[in-house]
Amino acid sequence: MSTIGKVYLAGAGPGDPGLITIRAIEALREADCIIYDFLANPELISGENKELIYVGKKGGDHTLPQEEINRLIVEKAKSGKTVVRLKGGDPYIFGRGGEEAEELVRHGIPFEIIPGISSFYSAPAYAGIPVTHRDWANRFEVITGHRRSDATEAFEITLPDYQPHKTFVFLMGMKNLGKIAHNMISEKKFPANTPAAVVSWGTTPRQITTTGTLADIAERAAIAKIAAPAIIIIGEVVNMRNTLRWFDTRPLFGKKIVVTRTREQASELSKKLASLGADIIELPTIKILPRNERQIDEAITRLLQFDWVVFTSQNAVELFFNRLSAHRLDARAFQSTRVAAIGPATAKSLASHGILCDLISEKFVAESLLEAMENQGIRGEKILLPCAAEARDVLYDGLLRAGAHVTRIFLYDTVLPDDLPEEIIHMSSCADVVTFTSSSTAKNFFSLIQKSSAIFACIGPVTAETVRKLAGEPQIVAENYTIDGLVEAIASYFSKKS
Repeated sequence: MSTIGKVYLAGAGPGDPGLITIRAIEALREADCIIYDFLANPELISGENKELIYVGKKGGDHTLPQEEINRLIVEKAKSGKTVVRLKGGDPYIFGRGGEEAEELVRHGIPFEIIPGISSFYSAPAYAGIPVTHRDWANRFEVITGHRRSDATEAFEITLPDYQPHKTFVFLMGMKNLGKIAHNMISEKKFPANTPAAVVSWGTTPRQITTTGTLADIAERAAIAKIAAPAIIIIGEVVNMRNTLRWFDTRPLFGKKIVVTRTREQASELSKKLASLGADIIELPTIKILPRNERQIDEAITRLLQFDWVVFTSQNAVELFFNRLSAHRLDARAFQSTRVAAIGPATAKSLASHGILCDLISEKFVAESLLEAMENQGIRGEKILLPCAAEARDVLYDGLLRAGAHVTRIFLYDTVLPDDLPEEIIHMSSCADVVTFTSSSTAKNFFSLIQKSSAIFACIGPVTAETVRKLAGEPQIVAENYTIDGLVEAIASYFSKKS
């Protein structure tokens, strides 16, 4: 007899993946099966190696009717699985979580409720509208703007009575916005000039907000092409928006920006751009394939014979230390051998392995490191250069010309991933900005997407030259050849445009 599993009815929050609770994240990690909704941000389950079942409902179009969703949850739990039913917002706020919990009780299945941040207050907050304010609203009311599918009347929504010091929030009311506004004026005697707002895709980079009055909010929402998912806010607090706007005023708000770094490295750039309001599309155009060659191991076994080890990238650092570890060695193997790095990011990666660089180039290019090493006087020095097979010859040739004895070992190849989803490729072709952090990311991007109207943003002049040859002049080239420098350059470009 199989053991019955457990079900977590968990709130995914309003859309911003950073607004899910720690408890919900823990449940997702524990789960064998995740049954998720349309409004649960896909980022929350991206990369999860477990059973994922989409049962979303969008504008009345149901992947599965609620009865079938209930049956599915019960079936998975009875098979012994830990199930997370991931629902947008909070499972008990107009989310039918109560009905699902009742079904679990009927079948004797243990469950836990994990509340989530609801859109009824978070979306207005991201739009600059507090649902309460000491001067304008000392209470609020949340109302469903969507009638039951089995309703007997065409418009079965209970509208509130007019109270001037109260905020009214309607969820799922976009289809009925015109009727709601008209009936509140005609039946409930709300003044026609009562402030009103509609917020679509609240808390995400797709957020759109329009404001007006009950008399014209439906028309304004139609002009702005606002569609579900959206919430409606009615009351004097709407007038606070112009003063308290913060989310949609960020420099990159709503810009669709492609990050082409490897999956392992994309997060740093993605997070920095997202913090400025960007809508991130991760298209990892390079994949790191480590090499397993005898020359690598030979160089490691005679590491003390080298005067310098020169690292040109974070990837080279990580792969070198992986091989070092395979020989049961660590930072102590360097002893008196000096270490040089191109740029602060590579130096930081070395520091994480216990190596403080003796030399760091001022600029994130091989030419800068070469100049710095020449100033050290390297004639006759033995130098180990671990790098990518596709690395430029500038540093290698320059060190040889300077009189050094250079051993170059290729640690890895950078190749185009063969598992990129067509949907992501299509989204990338329609983006506003594409970022390139190396020549390899650019070459592989343009092998996938030949034509793009996007703005091209490059981490430095070497990458920019590659883009120039492949697709024309890049609009953005960072002056500081780092991730922070690239983000700063993109933000500066759009601040000048606005």
